[in-house]
Amino acid sequence: MFFLTPRHVSQAKIYLREASKLLAYRRDTVAPQVVEEVEKGIQSLRDIHKTGTAEAVQQSMTALDQICGKLQQPASDSGWRENVEVFIVAITVALGVRTYFVQPFTIPTGSMQPTLNGIITRVTSDLPPNPAVRLLQYVAWGRSYFNIVAERSETIQSVNERHYFGIPLGLFTYTSIQTSEGSYSARIPISSLAADSRCTPGRQLKPGDIIARGYSNTGDHVLVNKFSYHFVSPKRADVFVFNTAGIPTRENLYRPGSPSQFYIKRLAGTPGDQLRIDPPALFINGAAAEEPAFKRVIAGTLERPVDGYRGYSNAPENSTFRHLNSPKATFDIPSKSYFALGDNSYQSSDSRDWGIVPERNVVGRGLMVYWPLTQHWGFVR
Repeated sequence: MFFLTPRHVSQAKIYLREASKLLAYRRDTVAPQVVEEVEKGIQSLRDIHKTGTAEAVQQSMTALDQICGKLQQPASDSGWRENVEVFIVAITVALGVRTYFVQPFTIPTGSMQPTLNGIITRVTSDLPPNPAVRLLQYVAWGRSYFNIVAERSETIQSVNERHYFGIPLGLFTYTSIQTSEGSYSARIPISSLAADSRCTPGRQLKPGDIIARGYSNTGDHVLVNKFSYHFVSPKRADVFVFNTAGIPTRENLYRPGSPSQFYIKRLAGTPGDQLRIDPPALFINGAAAEEPAFKRVIAGTLERPVDGYRGYSNAPENSTFRHLNSPKATFDIPSKSYFALGDNSYQSSDSRDWGIVPERNVVGRGLMVYWPLTQHWGFVR
């Protein structure tokens, strides 16, 4: 019976089983002589484990253990190989999470302010702080300083945005200021200099004149939940992200054939809803919108903002839109479509301009702001 089997015999059976598995796994990766040596060790233990003394079986197991160690000897490049394997696995997992679960996005514009910040630039006359303070402010607030001073008597001729290596991403974007005597560059997008009237073509400069000085805060970095919309439909008041493929946005009209953009807006209407805007209120199916997010926007007016919200408008300032462009205009949302509005209604290009967001374009729901560490850090509301 199995409970009467001597202990050394039971241990020998375990050694035989595990050594045979290891040999089968490593057979093709080691030298033939090592395979032959391990096979002899296995056979030796198999011949002795039932009839030999406990001491002899133990010696045979010890010998087999030492021989099997040769199967485990790492190759000279195993460290590199393991690091590459770990890297590939990490990349695969990250891509899987990004594709199906959570994806980071950066808010580039101010269309959702003050709910979410885009890039904010402030013009100053004060010199930037010391490098240690600048580093701390960048880590916490995403703040970058720019300070461009004329080195000679010259005239600003042009201001253009350029891209290192031809890559149009924030990390590789800089602004080139061409003068009559040379050029200057700042590692910020041209939009960050738009607020600085000192950086204007035609301006004549003397040595020491400020061309541009101030700081730029990065837009909020948002994690977007791409998973939940596979199980529940988008609902009113969600902050949601969508791509603009096939949507007649201004970028798509002015740059046909260019890659689609990602927009983040407030979902104002779902299929079957009828919308109307009578500033500052938004009406859904004939009644004033009741969701807290809409009420925050409606609470303010253009003349009297409340917590930064200025109410809903029929069109942004100095613009004309096609939809909801008067207090009496209505819009009926078709099936499998959504209507998007920016919380900063007077400075937002949204569905009032280019129409509906098809269901197929929806990417996910804004989950949380993970950087910078400002008042917006945390779950998107």
